[in-house]
Amino acid sequence: MSWQHPVPRITEEERLQRLSRLRQLLDAQGLAGLLLGPTESLRYFTGLIWHASERFLGALVTPNGLYYIVPGFERSRVETLPHLPAEILEWQEEESSAALIARVLGKSGVLALDDNMPLYFYNALATELGAEKLANGGPVINSLRRIKSPAEIALIQYAMNLTLDVHRQAHALLKPGIRASEVVEFIDRRHREAAAHGGSTFCIVSFGEATSLPHGANGDQTLGEDDVILVDTGTRIDGYHSDLTRTYKLKSGDSAFEDAWAIEREAQQAVFDAAKLGAACSSLDDAARAVLVKHSLGPDYKLPGLPHRAGHGLGLEIHEEPYIVRGNATKLSAGMCFSNEPMIVFPQKFGIRLEDHIYMASDGPHWFTQPSNGPTKPFAD
Repeated sequence: MSWQHPVPRITEEERLQRLSRLRQLLDAQGLAGLLLGPTESLRYFTGLIWHASERFLGALVTPNGLYYIVPGFERSRVETLPHLPAEILEWQEEESSAALIARVLGKSGVLALDDNMPLYFYNALATELGAEKLANGGPVINSLRRIKSPAEIALIQYAMNLTLDVHRQAHALLKPGIRASEVVEFIDRRHREAAAHGGSTFCIVSFGEATSLPHGANGDQTLGEDDVILVDTGTRIDGYHSDLTRTYKLKSGDSAFEDAWAIEREAQQAVFDAAKLGAACSSLDDAARAVLVKHSLGPDYKLPGLPHRAGHGLGLEIHEEPYIVRGNATKLSAGMCFSNEPMIVFPQKFGIRLEDHIYMASDGPHWFTQPSNGPTKPFAD
């Protein structure tokens, strides 16, 4: 599919740089290689996109090589897909892909595994190599993936801008009597038109009491005259996600909602203000909860209050490291991207989630999108 966007895609040169950094880490930790499964990490390092099945397909990265491990009958398909050039090693239907990997690796040491590897394949590798020869490759992978390059940040920014515009269009569409399913379909169509493919990666549209359920209610809903509205949606550009939530009403006058909205916005701002280079991720979650406690909400995960973490990393996956959650001692570094969404839930009444994302630069935090203006003004001027 031709590229139709003004922002560049991730280049082959950047993927080669990623592989170089990966090999440096493997060498520093004395690992013989890293096995990538059919995951977003395979795409990150090689550009190859593949979906998991019972037949293993992935890539083996060693200090001096890159090998694609491919079912024999899928080779012709893989050759048509974008990927870094490397040797393709086939295994046939009656053969073991784990045995093929063991032969390539030999007795050269410990193999790190993609942390999203299916358990069935870990078991097959443990049979061939021994469990003592396998290690969790997640820390190695995530230490690289959680630091976004300027090209990655540009793709996320572009995706966020598209989704923010779709939010604006959806807001203009809303009126009493409209069904949530109509709004979901409208948002998907607008995402599809703007992104040229893919549509919405997800879309939650909730009205009234359903907004108190963080991930929405089952069934369709109809917008009432005075309902709270929550819209949470995103799309992907070259694999990179957008993810934005707005909560608002169509008209003013509900003081309980407006007071709660102001607390939510205060908590969101507290997270941003706490996002200093070198700060622990947990301290941002702490900052949000401190605001809620000040307003007699919570504490901890008690409701009314904040029932989940204050944010999550974002990139090739909608939820990835770094997680903005209690107990996470990871220090914020330039290149990290994460959501800021300290949702307040009032059970069986309403919920308010204002979600914008932050990227860390050398001078500190920056918004991808500007936060909402007010309880009936969901967009910055």
